[in-house]
Amino acid sequence: MFVFVCAGCGAELTTPLSQVALPVHARQTYGNGTQLPVLMQPGTFAVDPDPWGGPWRMWDEIDPDEAEARGIYAPVYALSDSTPGASVIAPGDIRGTRLIPEKRGGACCGLDGADGPNMACEACDLPVATRVDDCSLWQAVRLSSDAVHRVPVDGMHAAPLSWAELADKGEEAPPFEPIATWGGRLGPNHYWSWSPRWEAAAGQALAHLLVASHGRPVKVPDGLTADVFQRALDALLPAGPPERRAVLAGPGRPSPDSGPDILLVPVHPQTGQTWTPAGPTASAHLVPLPLGIWLWLVSPQRYLPVPVSGRIPQDVLRDEPLPLLPSHLFRVDRETLQHTLVRLPAVRSPWLRTITENLTQGASADLF
Repeated sequence: MFVFVCAGCGAELTTPLSQVALPVHARQTYGNGTQLPVLMQPGTFAVDPDPWGGPWRMWDEIDPDEAEARGIYAPVYALSDSTPGASVIAPGDIRGTRLIPEKRGGACCGLDGADGPNMACEACDLPVATRVDDCSLWQAVRLSSDAVHRVPVDGMHAAPLSWAELADKGEEAPPFEPIATWGGRLGPNHYWSWSPRWEAAAGQALAHLLVASHGRPVKVPDGLTADVFQRALDALLPAGPPERRAVLAGPGRPSPDSGPDILLVPVHPQTGQTWTPAGPTASAHLVPLPLGIWLWLVSPQRYLPVPVSGRIPQDVLRDEPLPLLPSHLFRVDRETLQHTLVRLPAVRSPWLRTITENLTQGASADLF
């Protein structure tokens, strides 16, 4: 456990927190005017290794060697020039700070952090953090790495859960959820949609699937996995044999019956480590998925319209209606896909660079 303190005066700025992996959707911008929930679980923090927010530099102002030193291997519109390594926490875990009114930024319905740190230490007025809670953004507080220090606190330091424990007790992430929007005179509105978490996770995984394809068609398992990935893979990759086969693999799963080329595997939610196989599948290309999404894909919940046997009596009201479904096909989060692709060295391959450029120019817009 750790407490974050002000680098200027040493005042405590957070409750005790334990470190976890940064969620895939941490940088996601979703929809138009949507109300996204809090990014981090209470009592946790994650370190974002990349810079976030202004000031910005356009791509033509950056030397290619500098870009590669920062882990960027393909052109982007602009790069953040802020200090990397911010610690991201839930807004409810911040203490001893005040908002800086003149740092509101270009927000629509809240704070977007566009003007830099907008929270100051109450004790010494040093700007220490940036609160983000504008519409279409995940709510979070980003503690500036150059303005706070992380201090260990006394107490038990629990070891990360084992893969077996996660497979048995891990929390699944449903693929559909109600999305809240800013309402009019009648109050907030909601609509049923694919989960923003799934769309962001699919963006990251699709980038790795494209790299693993080696420019050949990829076939993923039928069912929900195909609903999420197959349409985008078929649109972005050439048709025709030979195709590469991807399967779901991970803790508690039997080994694939024949050697697959690609494995869709879970990421440890506490350590951020990707599950790795042993034996014949050890050489397969690994594609990371958040644990909750991976758990749902390997054991999808079934919604039965009628009992397993028999029929509902005519005078009995149904107490388990069919679930609501989104009104559109699954769409991968384009920004997460691009953010991941340009940070994979394989993007320098001509065929993959072409795909990346088409994404930047808005091609295949119906996929996103």
